[in-house]
Amino acid sequence: MTLPATKADAAVKPPRIGLLDTARGVALIAMASYHFSWDMEFMGYLAPGTAETGWLKIYARGIATTFLFIVGISLVLSSTPEIRWPSFWKRFGMIAAAAALISIATHIAMPNEWIYFGILHCIAVLTFIGVVFLRLPLAFTLVATVALFAAWITDNFGPPGLLRSSVFDPRYLAWIGLAVTPERSNDYVPLFPWAVPFFAGLSIASIAIKTGLPQRLAAIGTGSWWPARLGRHSLAFYLIHQPVLIGIAYGLSLVVPPQAPDPLAAYLRQCNASCVMQQGEALCRGFCQCTLDKLQAQALFTPLQAGEIDIRNDERVQTIAAECSAEAQ
Repeated sequence: MTLPATKADAAVKPPRIGLLDTARGVALIAMASYHFSWDMEFMGYLAPGTAETGWLKIYARGIATTFLFIVGISLVLSSTPEIRWPSFWKRFGMIAAAAALISIATHIAMPNEWIYFGILHCIAVLTFIGVVFLRLPLAFTLVATVALFAAWITDNFGPPGLLRSSVFDPRYLAWIGLAVTPERSNDYVPLFPWAVPFFAGLSIASIAIKTGLPQRLAAIGTGSWWPARLGRHSLAFYLIHQPVLIGIAYGLSLVVPPQAPDPLAAYLRQCNASCVMQQGEALCRGFCQCTLDKLQAQALFTPLQAGEIDIRNDERVQTIAAECSAEAQ
């Protein structure tokens, strides 16, 4: 018979939950599979934009949502019955250092699409915010969770642009998540809307602690499963997996070189992938086809593909983009 939880139960450090480690391990495997699709696109085996559209886009968002939800839960469990500050600062410092390392490395390797605020940056900032909420009554966390979810509903189903402004477009503000057209990045995970799953995890775990649920979940023996063992080393796996996967994709390209893609189809796919980050897919299809037609009509497509035209500063390209944007509306 399971006894009801007491205040004393909530004051005890929760046991390690194998199910949570397993879920984190499965999410890591899913993340690696998605990143490998990105690597295969980068090496030319998949059409440009493949990893950012369709079911792969949904897959990536599901993985990020799962990670941040688990981060919220883990922060509560590791901070019960009280915040262990030495462990907290050590963990926070490792995540922040890893985020900085990724920014530096990608800025060197891909200066036009470097990661200025990716998943690790988001986790670091949300962890810092979350620990503040843990020192407040639970009601504050619940209100924040509901408010964030309401803002997400408004942003997705309310009047377009109600919560967003071009003021937030520069990188030094884009991390907040209210930008209209944030600068391009290979991993962009701003605080909004990604604080929603984090705060959901924070709220659910805080309530669960009061009910004694962690003790019951810990009794389910999954801690020895290999995904659970992997889940206990998530940061190391995150830092190591991508160099290994890109190395595999590169090695494959030396043995079986990818076929050269159709430049017209590649342009449309890449244009659509960039456009749908801010607009609907139907509007983007019209916009991208319009720009392709006009670029070809003005003999600008080939030099643009060859990198002979600066797309950000060339007035001809900017005029075409403005005309096609107006026509697509």
